[in-house]
Amino acid sequence: MLGLDLTTLISRIIVLMTAFSVHEFAHAWTANYFGDDTPRLNGRLTLNPAAHLDPLGSLMLIVAGFGWAKPVQVNPIALQRRSPAALMWVALAGPMSNLLMAAAAAIPLRMGLLTAYAASPNNFVLSTLTQLFHDFVWINLLLMLFNLIPVAPLDGDKIADYLLPPNGQDVLARIRPYGPMILMVVVIGGPYIGINVLNWVIGPPLQFLFRILVGVG
Repeated sequence: MLGLDLTTLISRIIVLMTAFSVHEFAHAWTANYFGDDTPRLNGRLTLNPAAHLDPLGSLMLIVAGFGWAKPVQVNPIALQRRSPAALMWVALAGPMSNLLMAAAAAIPLRMGLLTAYAASPNNFVLSTLTQLFHDFVWINLLLMLFNLIPVAPLDGDKIADYLLPPNGQDVLARIRPYGPMILMVVVIGGPYIGINVLNWVIGPPLQFLFRILVGVG
């Protein structure tokens, strides 16, 4: 199906149903915590994948290993009333949820609970579980790092907007309207002509974090 082996297909579906849903729920929960009831009123304060999944983004994850969910709508004014940093924390909650999920899934791999048996050709179940856990850790780290890129509409834009000095915020404000176009060029156009900017930016920290969590390259 779609040129994927069964294990890869299953792992991507699991990531789709869990990592994406938890990521968006983390945004919604944090916004609700800071007094913004917009996510709750829009039905996003739930772990139900049906509330969060975007059809095209879901298909892209299954086919290409990279996709997106429906963004959680928040009210920046309501958040600012509670704390100047509230919008930043709401944005940060999503990527941090991916990091926590990656760390949790890495525990049995780091402890050798699965890989000790995975090499056996007669142990298909454990071998499959090992790949599932590896894929789950890898994709969650990828989602975290990608979302931390300071380009709108990614979470990193709101995080950087809070942390940068005024002149940096001005630069972000000027490029913000072109954010989606920039991402399209970088994610789709660049690799098409052999220029993989994302791999240059995300690749090294992705491999570093994966080695730290799982203990292998």
